[in-house]
Amino acid sequence: MLKIITTSFLVLLSLSAFSQPYKEPVDFVNPLMGTLSTFSLSSGNTYPSISMPWGMNSWTAQTAKMGDGWQYYYNAEKIRGFKQTHQPSPWINDYGQFSIMPVTGGPKFTEKDRMSWFSHKAEVATPYYYSVYLADHDVTTELSPTERACIFRFTFPQSDQSYVVIDAFDRGSYIKINPKDRTIIGYSTRNSGGVPDNFKNYFIIQFDKPFDASFVFSDSTLIKDKNELNAGHVGAVIGFKTRRGEAVTARVASSFISHEQAALNLSRELGEKDFNTIKSQGRETWNKELSRILVEGGSDDETKTFYSCLYRTMLFPRKFYEYDINNQVVHYSPYNGQVLPGVMYTDNGFWDTFRAVFPFFNLMYPELNSEIMQAMVNVYKESGWLPEWQSPGHRNCMIGSNSASIISDAYIKGIRGFDVEKLYEAILKNSNNAGPIESVGRAGADDYNTLGYVPYDGGVNENAARTLEYAYDDFTIAQLAKALKKPQEEISLYTFRAQNYKNVFDKEYKLMRGRNKDGSFQHPFNPYKWGDAFTEGNSWHYTWSVFQDVNGLAQLMGGRDTLEMMLDSVFSLPPIFDDSYYGFPIHEIREMQIMNMGQYAHGNQPIQHMIYLYNFIGKPWKAQYRLHEVMNKLYHPGPDGYCGDEDNGQTSAWYVFSAMGFYPVCPGTTQYVIGSPLFKRVTLSLNNGKKVQINAPAVNNRNVYIDNITLNGRPYENLYFDHFELMKGGKFDFQMSEKPNTLKVFKEHQLPFSMTPWPEVKRKK
Repeated sequence: MLKIITTSFLVLLSLSAFSQPYKEPVDFVNPLMGTLSTFSLSSGNTYPSISMPWGMNSWTAQTAKMGDGWQYYYNAEKIRGFKQTHQPSPWINDYGQFSIMPVTGGPKFTEKDRMSWFSHKAEVATPYYYSVYLADHDVTTELSPTERACIFRFTFPQSDQSYVVIDAFDRGSYIKINPKDRTIIGYSTRNSGGVPDNFKNYFIIQFDKPFDASFVFSDSTLIKDKNELNAGHVGAVIGFKTRRGEAVTARVASSFISHEQAALNLSRELGEKDFNTIKSQGRETWNKELSRILVEGGSDDETKTFYSCLYRTMLFPRKFYEYDINNQVVHYSPYNGQVLPGVMYTDNGFWDTFRAVFPFFNLMYPELNSEIMQAMVNVYKESGWLPEWQSPGHRNCMIGSNSASIISDAYIKGIRGFDVEKLYEAILKNSNNAGPIESVGRAGADDYNTLGYVPYDGGVNENAARTLEYAYDDFTIAQLAKALKKPQEEISLYTFRAQNYKNVFDKEYKLMRGRNKDGSFQHPFNPYKWGDAFTEGNSWHYTWSVFQDVNGLAQLMGGRDTLEMMLDSVFSLPPIFDDSYYGFPIHEIREMQIMNMGQYAHGNQPIQHMIYLYNFIGKPWKAQYRLHEVMNKLYHPGPDGYCGDEDNGQTSAWYVFSAMGFYPVCPGTTQYVIGSPLFKRVTLSLNNGKKVQINAPAVNNRNVYIDNITLNGRPYENLYFDHFELMKGGKFDFQMSEKPNTLKVFKEHQLPFSMTPWPEVKRKK
């Protein structure tokens, strides 16, 4: 008996010795997800953003040449530097960037000379910490950021020629070496647009080891006996004698205001703290935010994908404000070049993020979105317009006036603490005027407001797409006007305009189509043609952009059965395309073509909500099947983990919402349409202290269909959740099945919101 007990004890001891260590949410994040991307094919178009949640700066290893938007490519062989970046997208590119790179064997300062081979096997990437071994220099680089600063640790070999290169980049830069206090200051003016003439990103770098050598450089010329330089492309090189394994620490901070403010940011955020303290703080910060949502019962890959996507929702928009000497919030205005009081956020394209990112903030981070809304007030005051694509100021990219959706959704869902009256004023200006660039205000506003659509022959491109988005945005304006108790005349006007989607619907094709000023439709018409009347998509993608009135769309098509048939057709049609508008297959076209899901193009935003429309016609089981197909097929946590551009958190937010089991199809209402949960349990810790628990213990790759739902033990029959119902907390239990219940009939009030009520069926007496 003693022998049996002893043997059992040894077995248990052996099992515990090999058990996996406890993992926290941050341990599941892979910042390299989506980094296997190129100009011609996007698997995310991401880079490993080592940063704090919504931090002012990000840091990344730089594998590409200076100025290349694909700054980190997973299959690259060499690293050129470690770059402070603010890039929201390779298509928008970067601003205020500079880099740091350790080298050995001489002052190798050009990108070509200093770059080093590396391997992912000797690379560690987490949201709060990055480490890589630079083989050509025998140096390990580690970095860990704060919101406006970063600490580096370079572990050098035995060498009399160990150096660190600081590259302030081209297009106008400044550098100054101060050997006495072991600091370097400088600034970068490099940008891709959207900045005033006085734009600068000021930086300070402080080392813990005296310099044995120092140089400055201009372009490809190294200059001795000079410590300061202001030219097109400048930088610095400082050198040391190092022992093998000696760690040199560099503390870096930056400011868009001044060198003095950069030094203040350095003192406040890093101070005298050592590397491991900053690293631990960063881990704690990320865990706190990621732990607001806990998922259980998924596979390891599903959990990694979930938290990697959740991490991506917390990078943009980034803080663009600082704390002055009196600890008051101030910001450099990327609109008028002044330093002004108050908050500012930037680096976001609302065409992407109005759909799910900002609704996600309203649910899980209302305090953050309150601050972002006040920042939008400041944008309007400083530029005269609401932002649509910021980086850091207004950028001429994409369409729509989707700031209306973002503002309206926030206020309607209870977000306060911002000047909503000023934003309402701004929304009305935006909706009735073309702006100084096409992406600000509304291009084609006069025609839209008189004809009820942006005409195909009116000189404004992507006109049918603009009509659809303007109509939806007008719906959100009407909703906000109601909430603010504005005059009925205003409410009625925007409610009427919200029906303008009908003006570009062609009953012959049962699809949206460009329309000329005389009322005729564009001719010829190819529903597979990308661009032209649409934005980065075709008519099969944009026809569903009637978020506010799916019932109305169904009536235009001839009924719900026809709408169902058209939804089904998206998946059954071949992935053919007409790329003549662009002259080549843009990456979004290629991503649709190769996924083998027909015309469904999840790699771009216009169609991402489409699957949920099955709920509006009482066929939720079709949505449940397709949602699991997309989550399982088009997402995984590897470097090719997305099926198209990630886009400032939007494609990630779709996954986060869908994995939880619901999605905000129509921001500007308080409803989330129910999908099908991926995990056996999801627990949301809301900002108000309440918890929402979503249980689906039987869910797996086969059991994707919902038999029934209970809320706190009572049957829940609606095909949507209400925001304020969720905010009360509660326990939702999903009973899952391998087979759909296709016989279940839903009452009209159980279906999600549409502007147009569905006609009542009159029963014969």
